[in-house]
Amino acid sequence: MKSDFLPDRRRLLQTAAALAATGSGSWAQATAPSRDLSGVTLRVGTYKGLWRPLLTASGQASTPYKIDWRELNNGVLHIEAINGDALDLGSGSEIPPVFAARQKSSVKLVAVTHEDLNNQATLARKDAPIRSIADFKGKRVGYVRATTSHYYLAKQLAEAGLTFNDIQAVSLTPSDGLSAFARGDLDAWAIYGYNGQLARTQYRARVIKTGVGYLSGNFPIYANPRALDDQLRRAALADLLQRLQRSFAWINGNFLAYARAQSAETRVPVGDIVELFNRRSGDYSLGPVSDAVVRSHQDVADTFLKIGVLDGPADVKPLWDRSFESVLRLPAA
Repeated sequence: MKSDFLPDRRRLLQTAAALAATGSGSWAQATAPSRDLSGVTLRVGTYKGLWRPLLTASGQASTPYKIDWRELNNGVLHIEAINGDALDLGSGSEIPPVFAARQKSSVKLVAVTHEDLNNQATLARKDAPIRSIADFKGKRVGYVRATTSHYYLAKQLAEAGLTFNDIQAVSLTPSDGLSAFARGDLDAWAIYGYNGQLARTQYRARVIKTGVGYLSGNFPIYANPRALDDQLRRAALADLLQRLQRSFAWINGNFLAYARAQSAETRVPVGDIVELFNRRSGDYSLGPVSDAVVRSHQDVADTFLKIGVLDGPADVKPLWDRSFESVLRLPAA
């Protein structure tokens, strides 16, 4: 799949960065909520080192409502919490909502972020006789089930004429996968984020392929339909989405400050985080739902059906909610 970047995206990012830096302009002023939100508490799912330190580092953390941050380390948990009415907003890849669509879960996808795909990598141990995906045949290969790593590993195997039946596939959490990789219990590993970076820097893992060309780069933001139906919580969500949009645009010109904030929370060295950014596949952004985003998501669902991960077809279109499109559309430069 190709990344779903709009043609004028760079211009929009420049506009966003300029407004974020000055704190002025019509876009910045438009974020002030018209209602009193002081009595609202949003329950927001976050990953270690992501939204919470990002809002602080970018100067967007002073919200007119309270945020109850809940750290959940994968998109499946975010959706489960939303479905159980324990979370108002969360995020993850396109993969967990595919299963949510199949299971008729109570969740909506209200926006999409575009993030780095080079940190989604298929790695080989430094001493493994592996130089290509074709060499995975018969090898012990780790991945995280029902995530982007499951999806792009399946795509990469198929491209090499292999399937999961041709490898010793081992489904592990990211932290368990890092331990297994360090012990030598895995020959290769499909992984994302700072666990993959640690495998490269601490254990000299070799990158065989990245997610570029296999993933869209679209990472949906998940919302609780009950929160969307509540006028005050909806207003707070709109404000938070705009703050996150400004923060994502801010990253591109201020990554060292963000890396320091991430490092304080994750304990990953600043230099390692900056190295990931310097190798990024594209700039960061957050935008509204588009037809292309929905088509990309349906392709993921159809692929998982084809490789037997789903027990039946999943229609993802009803999950997508475009009601925040106007507040997330940036003004012309």
